[in-house]
Amino acid sequence: MTDISKQIRFLKIYTIILTIVVVPLTVMLFFSINNNHFKDLTTERINIVEPNGQLRMVISNQKYQSSGMTNGNAIARRDRPAGMIFFNNDGDEDGGLVYESNKKGAGMVYSFDQYKNDQIMQLQYLQNNNNNGKMTFRTYGLKLWDRDDDFTLSRAVEYIDSLKKLKDTNAYESGIRKLKAAGKLGVQRFFAGKNENGEVGLFINDSKGNTRLKIYIDKNDHPSIQILNQKGEIVSAK
Repeated sequence: MTDISKQIRFLKIYTIILTIVVVPLTVMLFFSINNNHFKDLTTERINIVEPNGQLRMVISNQKYQSSGMTNGNAIARRDRPAGMIFFNNDGDEDGGLVYESNKKGAGMVYSFDQYKNDQIMQLQYLQNNNNNGKMTFRTYGLKLWDRDDDFTLSRAVEYIDSLKKLKDTNAYESGIRKLKAAGKLGVQRFFAGKNENGEVGLFINDSKGNTRLKIYIDKNDHPSIQILNQKGEIVSAK
């Protein structure tokens, strides 16, 4: 009995000492985690949120990239490059910075979206390569769009989804052509940079997307100013 009493007494003392040591260490670890400075963090996706949990930015690899949000609803899963996606106060996607590069080509896009709609301004770099890895075209610069205020991104997504459900390639392509012809998917109005022809300059379009003014230097270093009609015919050149 004496030995048992001694063992019990030892266990009590051991428990008290362990408690005295572990509790402070646990508290210190808790505060350390909440106030730590990470020099190196490896992850596949980071969600930046407001104190109420509202999503404001996603930093992600390609596999877990956000498909976007509109009117509080997630857009159907789609393949998107790695990068950052931004969200506004309403929770809608409103731009981002994405990039990708491989033997087939390369690209980087920094987009600014119109409220409740798609991009209206982009800094863009695109390059395509052939099967041998040789560049076939390269373009980069600033692009601007006009978009229909009434035909919001959510309406565009719903319409395109309805076309996909038809499972008819011809009907889908026809529907997309009609949207583009009506300017419902946006009309590019401006480009400043280097185009696929190797021309560097300003290229300004009318409200239908037709290029009407070119001020550029071609790949042979010849400067040019051209005014075009709606059919793309040159009516004045210098």
